[in-house]
Amino acid sequence: MALKIRLARAGSKKRPYYHIVIADARSPRDGRFIEQVGSWNPMLADDAARVSVNEDRVKHWMDNGALPTDRVLRFLDQAGIAKRPARSNPTKAEPGKKAQERAALLKKAQDDAAAAAAAASAAPAEASAE
Repeated sequence: MALKIRLARAGSKKRPYYHIVIADARSPRDGRFIEQVGSWNPMLADDAARVSVNEDRVKHWMDNGALPTDRVLRFLDQAGIAKRPARSNPTKAEPGKKAQERAALLKKAQDDAAAAAAAASAAPAEASAE
């Protein structure tokens, strides 16, 4: 049985509140879980008060093979329980393939227009010089 340490949503519409739970990976997000080990209230202003975690139980479940999701791993990293590796995706900010093609066509059109304008301004100067 694959165990996950993940968030289960509680709270009402537009007022989120999450429980940090130990659950079977196959069970639904808000469905059956084994144990509740903390909570996260994203509506609170103070970062320190937003997350509460029972460190002993989280360590126990991690020793027994439970894997935290990325969001929960962020909380555990802040609490000093687990280490979250740094991520680096420098290509994420680049535009998509089609957008790059459009930008290249636009740049080519601008270069052609600038070259034509330069040629047009140079032609009258040559005619008056004769």
